Amino acid sequence: MSSEQSPVQDTADAAAAEEPRPRRLTYAAVLAALEGAALVAGGLWVLVLGVAGDPDGRQQAVTLGITLVVLALLPLLAARGLLLRRGWSRGPAVITQVMALPIAYNLLKADSMAIPAGAVLAVVAVAALVLLVNGETTRALGIKGPGRGE
Repeated sequence: MSSEQSPVQDTADAAAAEEPRPRRLTYAAVLAALEGAALVAGGLWVLVLGVAGDPDGRQQAVTLGITLVVLALLPLLAARGLLLRRGWSRGPAVITQVMALPIAYNLLKADSMAIPAGAVLAVVAVAALVLLVNGETTRALGIKGPGRGE
């Protein structure tokens, strides 16, 4: 045992691990995983169209496809961390939702079939943010607020 750990802290961590995972935490993980899967699907779709189709700029399409697939790692890793109740995972999950809000806004302003996608993305991002900052989720992840750490 290191000098930074105390038996009381280890006991509290073990007790938290034995408690069932809150549904809100599971729902937040599912939403993050769905966003990651959507990014992978969109990236692969753009990549296939860029390679097999006739895009305006083949190199730009391939770059966008690869970028979307790589960006999908953030919400997918966050979802896995949330399911495993890792405290670090809330940060990437929140960042993903905050990045999704301006994208949803731009989709909602579009004059096309993108409007329903923007509405869905906005609802998912706001719901995930609410679930991630919920007190039950915070306690399950072992996150302490400012001035509460020892």
